[in-house]
Amino acid sequence: MLAGFVDLTPLGQAGRRRRRVGQEVTEDVRQTAHRHKRLAGPRKDYRLSAVLTALENLINAGTVELIMPTIVLDEFARNRDRVIEQSRRSFSSHIKRVREAVAEFGEEERRATTLRELSEIEHKIAMKGEASKRTLETIGSVMASCPSIAASEVVKGKVIERALSKRAPFHRSRNSVGDGLLLEAFVEAADAEKDEGGEFFFVTHNTRDFSQQDGDQRVPHADLQAVFASAKRHYAISIVDVIKRIDDEMLAEYEWERTYDPEPRRLSELIDAEHLLFRQVWYNRHMNLRFQVESGDVRLVTSEAFKKLDGYHPEVIIDSVWEIALKAARKTEDEVGGELLGPWDDFEWGMINGKLSAIRWVLGDEWDMLDT
Repeated sequence: MLAGFVDLTPLGQAGRRRRRVGQEVTEDVRQTAHRHKRLAGPRKDYRLSAVLTALENLINAGTVELIMPTIVLDEFARNRDRVIEQSRRSFSSHIKRVREAVAEFGEEERRATTLRELSEIEHKIAMKGEASKRTLETIGSVMASCPSIAASEVVKGKVIERALSKRAPFHRSRNSVGDGLLLEAFVEAADAEKDEGGEFFFVTHNTRDFSQQDGDQRVPHADLQAVFASAKRHYAISIVDVIKRIDDEMLAEYEWERTYDPEPRRLSELIDAEHLLFRQVWYNRHMNLRFQVESGDVRLVTSEAFKKLDGYHPEVIIDSVWEIALKAARKTEDEVGGELLGPWDDFEWGMINGKLSAIRWVLGDEWDMLDT
């Protein structure tokens, strides 16, 4: 369960009222890890990353202040690493079992293709998992930068009263103490505000516990009507709608982020690209060596003569090895094509080596691995 109270003080507009927003997200942290692209809820929302970016910018500009209940900070810190690790292990174990089943029972003519597709899926899962991890890190950073509030004795007493009378969020047969603490903390924060023009927004995705039953989920539960009867308290199920209400142009610049969702490269694409770059680098090195052979700086020797030499001798090359290299160069020219084999200037050569190093790093090698 995640929660927060947000103090929004719009800058640069005289006369605008001070607003506070309470955000309560009762989705399990695991759901955040699996569905990092958007906030969970009954309606399609902006990508979570775009909302976080907007929220961070508001905080950095001094427009927004989040006030986080300590129970939220504690639960997030307690579960974050476990959620990330469980998600990774769960996917990996599923892929492993499927791979074993395909290897043992798959039709022979389709087995190789299926195993390749499983490798692609495993690669994409790893990429998406890293995105989820970064999202959780951003959420943690935002939460840690905000002042926290502990539940007062008054709040705890009101929660007990609400639970005994089975009023929302205690109207269902489940433990809703955490939800009750968030609600009453929101009420206490709103009541403590001295600014008569201040507004407070309670934003939740937990519509089953807080929203109207069998009706418009944007309306609070009947048991909560008194809580939101005040003109300065508002109920919402989308943080995006609240931000738009405060500034309807705030999220316009994030439209591109919402719609642009590049797919990670397939593993086969990375392998093919690495192979092409490997051949380009090898061919360039071969041509440099060929120039040295033709100019006489490097001499061809027999295998027997080479074996008699001691130590490292870059000035000679075995004649039979050179013949193999020439055949490999001709094959590279036929298969890759001359237009992809240079010559290149220093900048282009640096780009090719950099691409090869980067792709190899993604595939598991150390940085600057440029062996051919």
